[in-house]
Amino acid sequence: GEAKNLPTYPGPNKMRDCYCTVNLDQEEVFRTKIVEKSLCPFYGEDFYCEIPRTFRHLSFYIFDRDVFRRDSIIGKVAIQKEDLQKYHNRDTWFQLQHVDADSEVQGKVHLELRLSEVITDTGVICHKLATRVLECQGLPIVNGQCDPYATVTLAGPSRQSEAKKTKVKKKTNNPHFDEVFYFEVTRPSSCNKKSHFDIEDVDEVDKMEIRVDLWNASNLKFGDEFLGELRLPLKFLRQSSSYEAWYFLQPRDNGNKSLKPDDLGSLRLNVVYTEDHVFSSDYYSPLRDLLLKSADVEPVSASAAHILGEVCREKQEAAIPLVRLFLHYGKIVPFISAIANAEVKRTQDPNTIFRGNSLTSKCIDETMKLAGMHYLQVTLKPIIDEICQVHKPCEIDPVKLKDGENLENNRENLRQYVDRIFTVITKSGVSCPTVMCDIFFSLRESAAKRFQGDLDVRYTAVSSFIFLRFFAPAILSPNLFQLTPHHPDPQTSRTLTLISKTIQTLGSLSKSKSANFKESYMATFYDYFNEQKYADAVKNFLDLISSSGRRDHKSIEQPILLKEGFMIKRAQGRKRFGMKNFKKRWFRLTNHEFTYQKSKGDHPLCSIPIENILAVERLEEESFKMKNMFQVIQPERRVLYIQANNCVEAKDWIDILTKVSQCNKKRLTVYHPSAYLNGHWLCCKATADNTPGCTPCTGGLPANIQLDIDGDRETERIYSLFNLYMPKLEKMQEACGSKSVYDGPEEEEYSTFIIDDPKETYKTLKLIIEGVGTLEQEHAQYKRDKFKKTKYGSQEHPIGDKSFQTYIRQQSEISAHSI
Repeated sequence: GEAKNLPTYPGPNKMRDCYCTVNLDQEEVFRTKIVEKSLCPFYGEDFYCEIPRTFRHLSFYIFDRDVFRRDSIIGKVAIQKEDLQKYHNRDTWFQLQHVDADSEVQGKVHLELRLSEVITDTGVICHKLATRVLECQGLPIVNGQCDPYATVTLAGPSRQSEAKKTKVKKKTNNPHFDEVFYFEVTRPSSCNKKSHFDIEDVDEVDKMEIRVDLWNASNLKFGDEFLGELRLPLKFLRQSSSYEAWYFLQPRDNGNKSLKPDDLGSLRLNVVYTEDHVFSSDYYSPLRDLLLKSADVEPVSASAAHILGEVCREKQEAAIPLVRLFLHYGKIVPFISAIANAEVKRTQDPNTIFRGNSLTSKCIDETMKLAGMHYLQVTLKPIIDEICQVHKPCEIDPVKLKDGENLENNRENLRQYVDRIFTVITKSGVSCPTVMCDIFFSLRESAAKRFQGDLDVRYTAVSSFIFLRFFAPAILSPNLFQLTPHHPDPQTSRTLTLISKTIQTLGSLSKSKSANFKESYMATFYDYFNEQKYADAVKNFLDLISSSGRRDHKSIEQPILLKEGFMIKRAQGRKRFGMKNFKKRWFRLTNHEFTYQKSKGDHPLCSIPIENILAVERLEEESFKMKNMFQVIQPERRVLYIQANNCVEAKDWIDILTKVSQCNKKRLTVYHPSAYLNGHWLCCKATADNTPGCTPCTGGLPANIQLDIDGDRETERIYSLFNLYMPKLEKMQEACGSKSVYDGPEEEEYSTFIIDDPKETYKTLKLIIEGVGTLEQEHAQYKRDKFKKTKYGSQEHPIGDKSFQTYIRQQSEISAHSI
């Protein structure tokens, strides 16, 4: 959202140029635009991602841009993973916290400790401690590098041993040390004492602790950077003499010096975090089959999908997983046709057709967003990019004119933009995705049949979606439709608002256009477009996208840009002599080819046709000691090695490259997860560079608009919603009972549900409640089994894992199992 009350800049200007980053632990996965000269910057940016790995904190850093030095951090908000549910989908103000080495600790360490008695040559008993530092995982990367080492110290109230140090491991944040250090715990006791410890020794050992510190070996003059520490009291070794476990690293204890929390300002965030535990397909069959039958149920209001829309608090909640599920199984058109037809029958006035936030309109919105993404890129993106870059003045409200601006010039600028966008839209009928056209055909038929006297209703039924809910919002907020990476600046935003309003009115085909505008300057501007040719163009366009059996447009398909951005690639060795070094390049993927060039807009240095992509797989970090790498495998074992900026970007590129190359005839079934270096493959040690792969390729995704949707995951989401709204399902059952027995006025609490056939609806409700109950039992059983198998201190649940401690508390409340 926004930040407020940031500390002033020490210079005369006092203002700052700030941006905000979103980080998984410390890995940046998204960055907002820079808001200049403000201490209360407004961002208003949405970022959505699949999380491809485990994490402990979701963090937000506010940076101040500095032209000459490195950007400085003002403060951060870090939300622990287990606290995300508390703030789920709620606007919340968070105080910014100070950032220093101690607040930036992350990662875990694997240790083994062994306490043993040693009898010296003189027969004297003393105690030795062996500490083995095995490995670390997920250490922070400081200034783009991580060369870690560990120090181990034994400390007690009366003494402290010297720190013993491991070797430095270069360029890795997952170092393997496997080094053992020995410490003398108790001084040799005199011969006549037979007990293992005398009293003094026991106290001494109980007060001692072993301390492991991790450092980044820095070549800077400021000294090495602290990465985290671990302090373990020795008294737990009295139960068993050896102990091995994983631990989360902790920040240093700073002697509780507290900083005033309120001096850095605050940040408004709205975080929506969902985590679904998805079973294999067969678990979901009963619920999934019940949902997929929805289009054939008579009346449709008695179907499982319609009931989900009735019980959810927001129709949007139900629409998202339903649309994805029906798209995945190719049943979206019959389902939307059925619910739209039912809604049209309930509509009394043709002028209000599809104007409400019903399940139908939310489902069509969601389908257009998923199926129409490429369509928007082809039609609107070039002009929107130009508007954002050129900044032509387009303000036509005389009150808001800036000094030196001319009203007539501004009107002309705006008119040209509207004209160009209108032409692009109305000429794009052949590019409209088939699934959208099929839905529009069914809307048009339903509306024309219901309101036979109204000749325009066949158009308004379609235009209320394609113009009002698709093109107009995409022009207004291009960042929400992936047309621009960020929310546009205020001037551009104003231009886009004026264009969006005009396009919306042009598309709505209402009789008296100028009366649609509250503002007189908009009505005046609209006079430019009050010609018949505009209305005819809209009608022709609507006819084309809503007629059935249109000609297939694949033959005239333009290349569609799917993704682009900077990444780092390793030379492929196309020249015989030439360094195989790493270079930053601008990559572009269309549905025809994958290319890279020096920078955006340059001539491509290399082009790989999509049919030559035989596999796209991750590359293990050991190959080049670089994270987030993947490989694009081509014919004759040519491999392009690429490093993405972060884990989210890497996953996006791998997914979309896999998706476009899915139908290639020669796709590989096996690959090498590591690189071929110094005469052998690092993974299987085979020496011939043409040795077939040693690992099966990962399962692909479906290739077409069935999208990369996981049907089971969507069914699990729908199960969670039914489970959450179980009281409403039961209330709906009561409403069905009351309706079928009693015909009088309805009770207030039952009147909110649409129930056309109480008997059929009751049957479906019974099946839903049974299906949800069965899945709930499966989840509970799975949790119990997992709980029995889980070991605290294992790699998955290191000691210090708060979420695991919470989980143990919940489980021990639920079950009688002891841990």
